Amino acid sequence: MKTLKFKLYQHNRNRYLKRTINAAGVIYNHCIALHKRYYRIWGKHLNCSKLQAHIAKLRKRHPFWQLVGSQAVQDICQRIEKAYQLFFKQHQKGVRPPGFKKAKRYKSFTLKQAGYKFMGGNRVKIGQRVYQYWKSKEIEGTVKTLTIKRTSLGELFMLVVVDSETELMSKFETSRIAGFDFGLKTFLTVSNGTKIESPSFLKQSINAIKQASRQHSKKVKGSNNREKARKNLVRKYENISNRRIDWFWKLAHNLTDEFDILCFETLNLRGMQRLWGRKISDLAFGEFLQILEWVAQKKGKFVVFIDRWYPSSKTCSACGHVLKELDLSVREWRCPSCQSVNGRDENAAKNICAVGASTAKVGDVRQGFPAIAV
Repeated sequence: MKTLKFKLYQHNRNRYLKRTINAAGVIYNHCIALHKRYYRIWGKHLNCSKLQAHIAKLRKRHPFWQLVGSQAVQDICQRIEKAYQLFFKQHQKGVRPPGFKKAKRYKSFTLKQAGYKFMGGNRVKIGQRVYQYWKSKEIEGTVKTLTIKRTSLGELFMLVVVDSETELMSKFETSRIAGFDFGLKTFLTVSNGTKIESPSFLKQSINAIKQASRQHSKKVKGSNNREKARKNLVRKYENISNRRIDWFWKLAHNLTDEFDILCFETLNLRGMQRLWGRKISDLAFGEFLQILEWVAQKKGKFVVFIDRWYPSSKTCSACGHVLKELDLSVREWRCPSCQSVNGRDENAAKNICAVGASTAKVGDVRQGFPAIAV
């Protein structure tokens, strides 16, 4: 399964898709209200099948709701059901049940087996109208779902999920293994001594972001100038995001070309976010790991995650001596056992590599498993 993303041409008929997304937002809010009312009266969770049957009856009475196809309505109910299951399953601080959304801020609707048809070339029929899209790649395989997504700038994208057999982009050739340690000053420290600095895209553009935000706050609410200022601010953030993702993809390809087994330490990103805030958001460790795992799977490479409680920084990579305590401000320390001087990040990367190498089997790697947790 893979997802292909295409941008739709700007056209006046796109307003019908935007109206459909607004109608989907109205249905979503109504479903949330029904869930809350049902729980308040009966003290139970509303079953998804009952909700779908009830919305199907209400849909016949509301012409505006009929803009959204029946399968798209079912998908909305299923989205809410998954969100509630995640909330009841985790019960963690910061995980909240799904809430109301403004219809204008609702982003997408999904069609499954019906409601769309690819007409060849770069044309797709959605409902009763034909739309054109930028066909940057061929759609190969069986189309499972089609999602129309609206961005904050009002642009429309088409996300196509296809079921196809993935072919490896390259072969297992280098037979090299490396450990990687994430850091705040250095994005990645490799066990071979290489250091990869982060461009810190948000930090580079923070002054432009502040200026655009001030201009937006000065405009009168509801005015056209405020909407223009909002779009200008959104473009600043999108530019940062696009540059960061582009750098992530290039870095992931470079690392998977150089190494066949890549070892990382599992990170508590939520805890790091509470400690360092915007710095962690700018580095975006989690997003990079998702991209790296996908590229590694396509190339037949192997990503290993070791336990985050392993004392990688406090263990001497030369003799294995473990310190009782090591303050975060200490960037270099001398081992009391073998007297070797260890740089904090370099030493951690070597230990991560050693633990990953002792658990990962080359035979398993060649079978195409993309990632394991140790």
